[in-house]
Amino acid sequence: MSSNPLLVNLARRYPHLIALNILLGFSGALFNGISTALIIPVLLNFLGQPVATKGAPPLIQSLLAPFGGNSGDYNLLLMTAAILLLIVLKNLAAYSNALVSGTLKRTTANDLREKGLQLLLDVDMDYYVKTGIGDIVNRLNNEISRAASAISMITRSITVAITALVFICILLSLSWQLTVVSTAMLALVALVNQYSIIRSKFFGKQLSETSRSYSTSTLDLLSGMRLVRSTANEWREYQRIKGLIREREQAEFRSQATSALIEPVSEVTGIIALLCIVLIGRTFLMNQVEAFSAVLLTYLFVLFRTLPLIAQLNSARSQLANITPSLDVTRDFLRRDNKSFMDNGTVPFTTLESGIHFNHISFAYPGQNKLVLKDVDLYLPRHTTLALVGASGAGKSTLVDLLPRFYDPTAGSILIDGRDLRELDFRTLRRAMGIVSQDTFLFNASVRENIAYGCPDATDADVIEAAKRANAYDFILQLPQGFETQIGDRGVLLSGGQRQRLAIARALVQDPEILILDEATSALDTVSERLVQEAIDTLSRNRTTLVIAHRLSTVQKADQIAVMDQGRVVELGTHDELLAKKGYYARLCKMQFTEQPEDNSSRKQVAKTSYGIRSLLNSLIGSLGLVVDGMIETPEEQREYTQEAYSAAISVIKILERLEREPVEPESSPSHSLDVTQSAA
Repeated sequence: MSSNPLLVNLARRYPHLIALNILLGFSGALFNGISTALIIPVLLNFLGQPVATKGAPPLIQSLLAPFGGNSGDYNLLLMTAAILLLIVLKNLAAYSNALVSGTLKRTTANDLREKGLQLLLDVDMDYYVKTGIGDIVNRLNNEISRAASAISMITRSITVAITALVFICILLSLSWQLTVVSTAMLALVALVNQYSIIRSKFFGKQLSETSRSYSTSTLDLLSGMRLVRSTANEWREYQRIKGLIREREQAEFRSQATSALIEPVSEVTGIIALLCIVLIGRTFLMNQVEAFSAVLLTYLFVLFRTLPLIAQLNSARSQLANITPSLDVTRDFLRRDNKSFMDNGTVPFTTLESGIHFNHISFAYPGQNKLVLKDVDLYLPRHTTLALVGASGAGKSTLVDLLPRFYDPTAGSILIDGRDLRELDFRTLRRAMGIVSQDTFLFNASVRENIAYGCPDATDADVIEAAKRANAYDFILQLPQGFETQIGDRGVLLSGGQRQRLAIARALVQDPEILILDEATSALDTVSERLVQEAIDTLSRNRTTLVIAHRLSTVQKADQIAVMDQGRVVELGTHDELLAKKGYYARLCKMQFTEQPEDNSSRKQVAKTSYGIRSLLNSLIGSLGLVVDGMIETPEEQREYTQEAYSAAISVIKILERLEREPVEPESSPSHSLDVTQSAA
């Protein structure tokens, strides 16, 4: 894929900086060339060898003409002052050129990063499914940084080329014969360097690929550190990442070695060229010019100053070839025609008046033919709760992702108050939604910043009130700095229940009209689940709620329960209605609550008693787990959880003793398990 369009686009954005860069380069080249041509005559005058202009090349005559009408010492002083002035001007131009070139590089890099960041915020969610986060970070940082240097490198090459051209013109004016010989030799040097340039491009591509692999693997390692530790795979991951580091280092070394080889080769061949030119100069100039020594020395001095410029040009070509792969990667990254973007609606969302209708929805993920949802038709009235239940892979989370328009349905439509969701401005729509999921994301920031994230204008009073309603206020006060405590990456310093309560507090501050709960309590222990469920009940009050739950006990009070299987809604009704149907939902309840047929009352009672014991054990294990894992902040809280675990253990012992002393009676056993569970709670 050609990189020229990207370079042309960047050049069009900054024509003034590029023109100023080239102008300063030309000025510096002119000052440099004239001062270089005057140095040898001045040095010869210092040594008492006046330079005869008769028979000298026109350039020497023109440069020395302004100083011909003065006395010897005064003339020498003027020539020295002129050279010093020219050198000062040349260095001022070079310094200004370096500043402009650096500004051009930084501005280009910032522009590319801003474009990349805007693209990442606009592109569909499917892009993140198909592209690794590490790869994205590498493109946004390393690849763009390397690509941004292309423009400044090209302008620098133009500056060097202009300087070299000025010097070549001086060489031609001194002796075109010697210049032809020098050009032939320099062409031979360029031919030798071409091999290095080709290899530099290859190693640049290799360096780009190894950098991407290293960035991706490192980010995956840091994100999955808990899994790495829990499976004792530290050594294996260390060896794997170390191998990538070595590969990247070797690729960088090969690239550097290839680029660094150009200047030494150019210098060696340049010295050989100088010796040849001295020999040839004796042949061409000895008998033609009276000031042979001055002319030959000037020619050699100018040529000696020209050779590094040729080496710099070759080095710049090598570096440009080295970063060409980054240009290709950056251009592909910033392209929009090969990525999908969601068209935003024009109608701002204000309020939900009647309800949400999933109107015969079918959906397949982009690039796949298999339908994940098949003709789903559901209606969620305002200020009611619709629960989605079913086995994993039934399509519940996919259906929920369609409501905030993370994806658009393949067929059918989602209607809000009768209006197609695609007609609404999704930014105003999403601001009216609160999402609390099982995998709660928290920023590596303070508690207050995380709670107020959905509503940046929230006051401290709003944050505190939301924390209280989410059952989070007490544990927040026990943190080292309270609401200003930094909670670590993804809230790693908090327990699962604490993270969930912060997410609920964040939703409360946002005050959403539509609430989405995606298995918000499925990964919590019994104690945390109770606190989080209370907070969810507070959050859901007087809101339109769409909830996914694996624990059916949490959705029994829902206004509607939709049972999904393989992308379809197979049952719909309230908890009691679905149990009466004795269908799929009834089977799910039976499996979760370990219920047995009603005609076997003894086995049914044993199962219920077992359920009561397991509930107590869950509370016991949950409390002890918090203590053992070091998630308890204060000694008072530790004593509270220890006492709770002790009470649960005593209750389990009492149940077992009761079972040993007397037979289980159908009427009494439920009250036993219920009383014990309540006492433990």
